[in-house]
Amino acid sequence: MRKVMTGHKAVAEAMRQIEPDVVAVYPITPQSEIAEYYAEYVHNGIVKTELIPVESEHSAMSACVGASAAGARVITATASQGLALMVEVLYVAAGLRLPIVMALANRSLSAPINIHCDHSDAYLARDSGAIQIFAESAQEAYDYMIMAQKLAENAKVRLPVIVNLDGFTLTHSSQVVETLPDEAVKDFVGEYDPPYPLLDVDRPVTWGVFAMPDYYFELKRAQQAGMEAAPEAFLEIQKAYSELCGRPYKGFFEAYKLDDAERVIVVMGSTAGTAKAVVDELRDKGERVGLLKVWLWRPFPRAEIAEALAGAKAVAVMDRAISFGNLGALYLDVVSGFAGRPGPTFVNYIYGLGGRDVPMEHIAEVFEGLKEAETGELRYLGLRE
Repeated sequence: MRKVMTGHKAVAEAMRQIEPDVVAVYPITPQSEIAEYYAEYVHNGIVKTELIPVESEHSAMSACVGASAAGARVITATASQGLALMVEVLYVAAGLRLPIVMALANRSLSAPINIHCDHSDAYLARDSGAIQIFAESAQEAYDYMIMAQKLAENAKVRLPVIVNLDGFTLTHSSQVVETLPDEAVKDFVGEYDPPYPLLDVDRPVTWGVFAMPDYYFELKRAQQAGMEAAPEAFLEIQKAYSELCGRPYKGFFEAYKLDDAERVIVVMGSTAGTAKAVVDELRDKGERVGLLKVWLWRPFPRAEIAEALAGAKAVAVMDRAISFGNLGALYLDVVSGFAGRPGPTFVNYIYGLGGRDVPMEHIAEVFEGLKEAETGELRYLGLRE
């Protein structure tokens, strides 16, 4: 069914169709409407979810950890400073291999206070052990929320999954979204069968143990094995979901007019839509340009991205966050795929901080700037110097 809805509503609709056992959430701009929509579903008896209104985001993730360890299917949502407060417990969730799904309405981090979009919050959680997926549109946010549930609960993965959608740009903008029938979503995600539920009194287990040096290292390596299993599971889930919905999800990233491209932009999130329009315009003028839009950021598919970019002459990697004291995190991820081998010229652009607009002319400037560039350059797009 095709409906006009905001990114907020699209995420809440996916959650309604999944109907988790527990949703623990605390409001924060620009995420609050996800919680409000879902609270309305609970209040009206549309879902049987236990909605836990808590006193902070730290408490929200703590409640999620407890519920997930008990054997419940759990979803939450947050943004910005909310994730900053939550991230301590997010590390716990990942370390305990709990398949908690989170919608993250991307927003800048203070200071100064700013409520608009950049990816600083997602970057903060980069090494938390949570899988991270970026959506370009409300449609992708809806689709990946459903896929995320199946990915998190995969027996070989069992890790938290974050679905990123740009604050305001996607959360508050209305787009046409094609939703699946409720029954189709429930069949796709299936029933959750927790392997070691804390409340199974017939099979007692211990959670949250103290690990001395003779065990901690091995436990972290086992956690890494979940990340290593995620790419294969991600592709399998994508394929099954594409067959269900008819939308062409294939791969860790979307390659847009990339086959013969000499100048390429790599980007995550809603800016990819603007970049596609610029690629189309420049292609009409005979310029060989292309776009690589990253879906799966953690674990990062560096080998596959390197293969996709191998034929390019120059690549601009666009980070919507500053990694203070170094080049951007996405830039370093992309360049790492070319370690020990020749590759294109790579330039890093920092852009769109604090919700700064990224019009088509700015993207065109990036493509133009790639005609003269040196690897390792750090540039700022749309900045008043």
